[in-house]
Amino acid sequence: MNNSSARGTRKSGFCVFVVFVSLTIVPVLANDADPLQDFCVAQPSTVLSNGLICKDPSTVNASDFAFHGLGKPASTSNEAGSAVTPAFAAQFPALNTLGLSIARLDFAPGGLVTLHTHPRATEVLYLAEGTLYVGFVDTANTLFAQTLQKGDLFIFPKGLLHFQLNVGKVPALAISALNSQNPGVQLIPNALFGSEISNAVLEKAFSIGKKQVERLKSKFSS
Repeated sequence: MNNSSARGTRKSGFCVFVVFVSLTIVPVLANDADPLQDFCVAQPSTVLSNGLICKDPSTVNASDFAFHGLGKPASTSNEAGSAVTPAFAAQFPALNTLGLSIARLDFAPGGLVTLHTHPRATEVLYLAEGTLYVGFVDTANTLFAQTLQKGDLFIFPKGLLHFQLNVGKVPALAISALNSQNPGVQLIPNALFGSEISNAVLEKAFSIGKKQVERLKSKFSS
């Protein structure tokens, strides 16, 4: 084989490798899988197939595609002063396989949706009423925060730590859209002090004493 033939063979092999990598990596980077039918309205089931089981399409009707659960404010009479009303596939079965979910966020004055992440989704928040201080922290520990007024939007990138705080004197209302039918939520205080992480790990991680750890565990374990 001459040099030009060898170079041609290597080039051809490299192109095949690039195509292979593209075909294998791109699906991994995608969000929820694309649907393979017009719709897949979920039926109640304990069986999961990386999603929810579809109803028989012949039994689906227009009412399946309407959700009436976000029209009224939820109670904010709790320690956080906030309430989240989800419309994920579990609550709104028509969202199954469509890669989308919605949530209503209600805030009393001073109300907080605590530090949390959505491991499977990016979130866009629309502020319908009130004033919110919102932000997220990237993997370089840089804070990106803004005070939002009525009509503003804010993006929380997928998987990053974020929060929303009502800094106004009146109740606030926000609507969030997320690009997953089941974005997941991990509340950081609960994940750290409400799980079974040992006291020794938490004491060392936060440079605090055993009594402080036990106090926080008693607060967030429920």
